[in-house]
Amino acid sequence: MTSLSSRSATKRIASLVTAINVLVASGFSIAGLVSPKSILPADYAPTEASFIFAMYAAARTIPLAVVALIAIYKRSETALLVLGTLAGVIQLLDAGVGLFQHDLGKSIGPLVIAAFQFFAVYLLSRSARSGAE
Repeated sequence: MTSLSSRSATKRIASLVTAINVLVASGFSIAGLVSPKSILPADYAPTEASFIFAMYAAARTIPLAVVALIAIYKRSETALLVLGTLAGVIQLLDAGVGLFQHDLGKSIGPLVIAAFQFFAVYLLSRSARSGAE
């Protein structure tokens, strides 16, 4: 059995968490395009402005997901550290949007994903530093 501290195990964990993170974020942005009511607060009706906003969200999350998945495929530790950190920051900011909307569900989910993401990046960073010594 591989220990959590082994370099390959931490890379797999960071890859898995980052892949889930960016795919979930992309899924929500795509849902905003396909079914805006599923993303908007309950008492809001979709408008052209909300559709344009969803396009902006998709324009950011989908390329991030593609590049992160390429980094995972290529097993680029440095890219995974940078993109994983960025994906975690984005989830943290998404939690802030949920708080602004007074929607606990839209705050807790991103906070949990961000916590897992930052933990995975921390493990990978620590493993990379100990491997370099």
